[in-house]
Amino acid sequence: MSPALEAFRLDGRVAIVTGASRGLGRSMALALAEAGADVAVAARSEGELAETAGAIEKLGRRALAIPTDVTAYAQVAALVERTATTMGRLDIVVNNSGIAAVMPVAEMPPEDFRRSVEVNLVGVFNGCRAAAARLIAQKSGKIVNLASVLGAAGLPGYAAYSASKGGVIALTRVMAKELGRRSITVNAIAPGPILAPPDMSAEESAAVVKSTPLGRWGGEDEIAKTVRFLVESDFVTGETIRVDGGRHVK
Repeated sequence: MSPALEAFRLDGRVAIVTGASRGLGRSMALALAEAGADVAVAARSEGELAETAGAIEKLGRRALAIPTDVTAYAQVAALVERTATTMGRLDIVVNNSGIAAVMPVAEMPPEDFRRSVEVNLVGVFNGCRAAAARLIAQKSGKIVNLASVLGAAGLPGYAAYSASKGGVIALTRVMAKELGRRSITVNAIAPGPILAPPDMSAEESAAVVKSTPLGRWGGEDEIAKTVRFLVESDFVTGETIRVDGGRHVK
């Protein structure tokens, strides 16, 4: 670990990370644990969730694996309550769960659009709402919501995903205003090209790299580093940080 990261510690703090059974969620949960936080991880996949919890415990931190459907508010409220009761407090909430239904609007079943909004936007609302009272009472806390660069851009086939992620960006701004006086920060991360999809052709991947100023795909650690920055920062709120290798630069 670099000296700069070694100086950044979260010892004694407790975090919740949703969508932590794999991918970005798992990497963010492990990054917080490496910094000293105890972490409750949530997702619908029980087996993979247990693996994430085990990896956290190997780092010497406490872990809870709590199967949760983020679209069900009662389950998210139970996640928050169990985490705070078992671990003694709650300091950080990372709302990461998300899905992508890729299909033109003219062909998309309405239930698919609705499901994307339920998971990607309502799920974030549920995480923020369930934790809000506790964070307000203690007058401190960090909320990080996962948005996307597509929340502020149009890409054919991604109407449901873009609409829901755009809602996350708007929700983040509003909550930053509402909770700022209680010393609670609320920010969002908007990933761009992070890890080439396994079904993407070599030509398509090369085109992404060519259009990215940094000339490469991002890795999972790019998002983990950004989460660590946001939970360390006390004077950054209401922001959506684009982690996209400069693709948004015009």
